[in-house]
Order: sequence, then structure tokens, then C-alpha cells
Amino acid sequence: MDREVKEAFIKSKSKDKQESYEAYLYILQATEKQVDWAYEVWDDLLDGLTDQDNLQRSRAAQYLANLAQSDPENRMLTDLPRLWEVTKDEKFVTARHSLQSFWKVGLGGTEQKDLVMTYMVDRFKTTEEKNYTLIRFDIQQNMKHLYDELGDEAIKQTAMELIDTVEDDKYEKKYKSVWR
Repeated sequence: MDREVKEAFIKSKSKDKQESYEAYLYILQATEKQVDWAYEVWDDLLDGLTDQDNLQRSRAAQYLANLAQSDPENRMLTDLPRLWEVTKDEKFVTARHSLQSFWKVGLGGTEQKDLVMTYMVDRFKTTEEKNYTLIRFDIQQNMKHLYDELGDEAIKQTAMELIDTVEDDKYEKKYKSVWR
């Protein structure tokens, strides 16, 4: 890992909001492609998933999701449940940001994609949680991102089958709009 990336991880925890935000954006950009330093920060990021600060939990989840494509040891297959928990965080903004990046785990390989889809399908079917219509929208958006990246027709088929189960016409239309 180069000096700039190391500094960005340190600055991303800064109390200076601007410095922290710029470091956050830098790390997201740096992890959009495969990197060879993922395991240098992996365990710290796993610990960050339970940080007292909800912003740090959200960021740790987003960084890990991005790093799934840089995981030749397939650690994510074991760590995915911990990452998924942050998508249910007590702070809705933390949960939502974590959920919105969750699809990127599916870029790590076929097993990861299948697990991501399983988690999202099960969550889509749940209507007991608060804001479930927003969560469903994010899940549809995640499936669309994954479909766009991988071109896997099974993803689109699954998404359409889920939409067909929605009883409220307003939300059915909203979820279908993701696929236009």
C-alpha cells in the first residue's frame, strides 16, 4: 500500500469533516479497481463495522464492499454476514449507505454474487421493517448495478420476479423504473 492510501485511511477518521470526506472519496476511488493491499486493511475494516461512530461503520462497510473484488482468498465468503449486519444498522442513513454499496461484493466472484443475491432476495421479501419500500428500491437498484456489470440475465429475471410480488401498484411502478 502506498503512502497516499495509508494517509487517506488515517484522514478518513479525522474530526475535520472536510479532510475526512476527501479521504473517504479518495479511498472509494482507489478501491473501484482491484488492489493488492486489501488484506492490509481488511481486519481493521471488519472491526470498523461495529465502531461506536455510525459514520465509521458506514465507511468500513463501503470500503469492504469495494474490496471484495480484491479478495483472492475469498475472505468475504466468511465475512459477508458481518457486513450484511451494517445494512440493518440502528441509524438508517448508515444502513442505507451500506446497503447501497452491498452489490459490489457480487463482483468478487460467482459465489459472492450468489450470496449477495440470496441476501437481497430474502430482504426484499421482508415487509416488517421500517422503510421497507426504500430498502426494496435500493435492492432493485443493487440488482440493476450488478446486472449492468456482469450481464447475468438471471439477476434481471430474479428482480422482475420480485417486482411481480409487489401488491401496491405505486411501488411496483417505482421498482420497475429502475430497469428502464
